[in-house]
Amino acid sequence: MFTGIDEVDWASLRHAYGSARDVPGWLRGLASADAAERQTALDGMYGTVHHEGNVYDSTLACVPFLFSLAAREAVPERGCIVELLVSIGAESGDAHAREAVRADGEVFVSLLGDPDPGVRRAAAGAVVRFVDDPARVLGLLRQRIPVERDGRVLLALTEAVGVFVRRYPAPAAAVDLLAAQSAPPHDPGLRLAALGQLALGVPGELPADLVPTAVRLLRERSARRARLPDRVPERDAGDTLVGRLRRLRPSDEEGARLLRTLHTALGDRTGDRITLLTGQLTSPDPVDRGNAVWMAAVLFRGWRAGFAGPVALVGSQLGTEEEWLREAAVSVLSELFGLAAPAADDLHALVISRPDLWTHRWERGSPTVGGALKALARSGDRRAVPVLAQVLAGPVVPGGLGDEIAHLGPAAAPLAATLRHRLGRIPLDSPAADARAAHLLTALTAIGDVDAVPEVLRLLTGAPGGLGARDRVAGQAAGALDALGAAGRAAPVLRTLLHTRHAAAAAGALWSADGDAPAVLPVLVRELAQGEPGARRLAARQLARMGPAARAALPELRRAAASGQAGQRTLAACALWHVGGDPEPVLPVFRAAWSDSPGTRGPIARCLAAMGPAGAALRDLVNAELAAPRRHTARAGGQGGHAIPEDEALLRTLRTCQEVPAGPAASS
Repeated sequence: MFTGIDEVDWASLRHAYGSARDVPGWLRGLASADAAERQTALDGMYGTVHHEGNVYDSTLACVPFLFSLAAREAVPERGCIVELLVSIGAESGDAHAREAVRADGEVFVSLLGDPDPGVRRAAAGAVVRFVDDPARVLGLLRQRIPVERDGRVLLALTEAVGVFVRRYPAPAAAVDLLAAQSAPPHDPGLRLAALGQLALGVPGELPADLVPTAVRLLRERSARRARLPDRVPERDAGDTLVGRLRRLRPSDEEGARLLRTLHTALGDRTGDRITLLTGQLTSPDPVDRGNAVWMAAVLFRGWRAGFAGPVALVGSQLGTEEEWLREAAVSVLSELFGLAAPAADDLHALVISRPDLWTHRWERGSPTVGGALKALARSGDRRAVPVLAQVLAGPVVPGGLGDEIAHLGPAAAPLAATLRHRLGRIPLDSPAADARAAHLLTALTAIGDVDAVPEVLRLLTGAPGGLGARDRVAGQAAGALDALGAAGRAAPVLRTLLHTRHAAAAAGALWSADGDAPAVLPVLVRELAQGEPGARRLAARQLARMGPAARAALPELRRAAASGQAGQRTLAACALWHVGGDPEPVLPVFRAAWSDSPGTRGPIARCLAAMGPAGAALRDLVNAELAAPRRHTARAGGQGGHAIPEDEALLRTLRTCQEVPAGPAASS
């Protein structure tokens, strides 16, 4: 197996973390009789030699030895080795790696009949990907399917036929094979797999009642699973990367994959996907419902549709006895913000019945707001306020509590006095003062609590000797005073910030206080030209607020709109409009950024709404976005916690743009 391994100069080869001198040990570990050692070795291979799917020179050097291991029946768990080879050759996208694996593709052919079902399962997809004779490949699959008795291998063979259908043109025999497997007398799981592969490769061959058929097959499959004897619990997978991934897999990973394939194939057909999810979320089997919750999350994050029905069904999982299912539903609902409203009653019932879930403490970490309470507050439901009041009155304020309170806006006014009290008691010379103050400021600003001005001023004046939070949250404090209409009371201290990294925030607050353009314009122009990226963006926003009073900044705004990152150019162009009132230099910047950087669409839409008919030349972008079935945050790769509300806000703004009649300025 390891002939020649010591002749390779591993020390001169590289992997993700430097020299590959440790790779021979992992290769030998893959053949160990000890399961823990094999797992550690596989962990090492995925974690360094094939880190995040990358290929290095050491990865290519491993390929011949991996093939030797895969072909040796005495080596345990060879299916994992075949999967690693497939990942290196097919999933990495590296041409050299693909050729290296293809060179030994005949090994995969020999493994199709291996005694180990795990090896046969992995080899099925490998043959399609690395053996280049289509007729022979299809023949091998057709020969294997009738004699295979392992259900999981049969599913892998069906998926391999699906890959074949997508890879080669007009494979009529392969399509017929899938069609046959999608019908009786095959078992429900295999029929689901075949339907999914047909949907991916040849949707024209699908039955008209695809979704009802899929739901019925899912129920039949689940009923069969329920009649099976309890499975023997797996041995502890160990504290390794691969072990942790195995523990996180759903208990019915096979079922999850079957339904994910169908959802992927349905793509933008959100109506069909919602119907499919409804069937999944109402299944008698909690495992089916758990899989559906995570598939619902993918749909919510990536697509736009009327989601009230599936959101309510996700909410109905909160009353389940299965803790894992409840936690999954909470996790998904906490990402939805206002879209979680159909589940608000279920969220409230859970919050009221389980005070132990109001906060959560991570291992070796500070307490944070519990998921159900967070989701209820983010949905804007006023019933969260009394519970938040109890949490706020506790001995320790959970991290980020103020940020969640802010989602309630003025409805959280009953919490203002306690928030002020907490803010006023923060020791300003504490290293944690900035973090503790920041989220409380966010809440008080969202509530609009003008009575909090003394506590906010305290952050700016700091502790005796100039210590405290002033240098860390001064910018946010200045913005809070501005928003609360109290910047005038802080004018002297705000002026002292005009030569700090908080200059743009201070200048904007001073402008609101006294409208003294000559005093703040040089500061904002300086920050726009020379500041850090965050300061440049804020300076552009402040200049936009000033409008025509900032005409002296037009040359610098034109320069900023023509160079730099898309986000900076967009904000500078928006300020150009507000200050100069000329759409001609603005609209080309917006059009280019809209296409190249989807993350800029929110600020562009807000500016277009302010421009009215002057922005009508970009009405085509507005109409196309409103008609698009996918979220702009999904197209931008945005999977952060605020991706959904950002997209919903974009849609609301664009609808106001669409309502503006196109005037004479449309031809600009």
